[in-house]
Amino acid sequence: MSDTFEFNSEEIENPETMFPGENAPEAEKDELSAQISELSKKGYQLLKENDIDGAKNAFNQILSLEENNNYALVGLGDSERKMNNCLKAIKYYNECLNYHPGNNYALFGLADCYKALNQYKKAIDIWEQYLIHDDRNITVLTRVADAYRKTRDFRKSKELYLKVLDMEENNAYALIGLGHLHYDFKEYRDAMYYWTKIFEINKDHVDIRILTSLGNCHRKLKTFEKGVFFFEQALDMDPKNFYALFGLADCYRGMNQQFRSIEYWNKILEIDPRNKVILTRVGDAYRNTGDYKSATDYYNRALNIDFDIYAALGLALICKGEGKYAEASERLSELIKNDTKNYRLYLDLADCYMHLGNKIKAIETLESFQRYGIRSTAISEMLDSIRNNKPLY
Repeated sequence: MSDTFEFNSEEIENPETMFPGENAPEAEKDELSAQISELSKKGYQLLKENDIDGAKNAFNQILSLEENNNYALVGLGDSERKMNNCLKAIKYYNECLNYHPGNNYALFGLADCYKALNQYKKAIDIWEQYLIHDDRNITVLTRVADAYRKTRDFRKSKELYLKVLDMEENNAYALIGLGHLHYDFKEYRDAMYYWTKIFEINKDHVDIRILTSLGNCHRKLKTFEKGVFFFEQALDMDPKNFYALFGLADCYRGMNQQFRSIEYWNKILEIDPRNKVILTRVGDAYRNTGDYKSATDYYNRALNIDFDIYAALGLALICKGEGKYAEASERLSELIKNDTKNYRLYLDLADCYMHLGNKIKAIETLESFQRYGIRSTAISEMLDSIRNNKPLY
């Protein structure tokens, strides 16, 4: 389910504003208008059937009959946009607007192209031109709200989505957009409120992305058992859905059911065996169960694909877990050179130094992080404990 309406200018079937030259005899005008009308219908029908070349041929035939015909220019723009040739499409839409200012279909197509190119400000400017004349067009309002969401303008985006809901209480695009808006701003309970409304309206035919979105809200809120419910429903619909598998694995990890998480991480690896992020997650799960041999295997598999700081950290933590504090400190010191602002590395390195009986090095390690000016409660608390001889654990 897309969170935006897709405008289909193929719906245009009756070119009522086409007028051949005023000096042509009426019979010729009528015949030309009929010919253009048929070619226009043919072109848009071919677009619906994804026969792009056939559609472009029909629209070009119209231009050979009537130069700068607005339906032909929009049709050619739509043809290029359908092939993701946004720059070519923009050229046709602008050409149409040069000869037919205010043509809504050209404006819609042009704005959608800018949106596809992530030029949201330009898209908003064009859609707002339209809203001046029709500020209750739900299609345009949701488009503008989406664009404001992409530019992280929370207030304007929410204002427009709510305006749509005032006009149409259960508008799916506005509800989904509001869910995404609140999720983007880490307001997970509010996001869940809007996505739950969609879920309740469409329980029998719910979109899998609503299920995984609701699951992700619970994952973020650490209500993992409730998240499992939605991810399992999503897997019933698609047993190989990456987001459902990932969500279930992460929920079981959060519930400290490491072997269940490993089960689902490995289902992802069956589909994508070279996913180093997932290989590292499996390594973490095995390490947390104390199975250092299996964890080492997965970490090394990840590192054989490409360097991954979390896989390398996992290997350092295994050394630490096995009491090899000198080797662990060497590994952690090397990692800090590559990631100087990762506070966790400093905590583990300082802890290694404390196990090695080197309090001074532990303090120096923590102080070196603080010199970056980054606030970290964990660093400050550990430093205070070491300086004042308080227990670290």
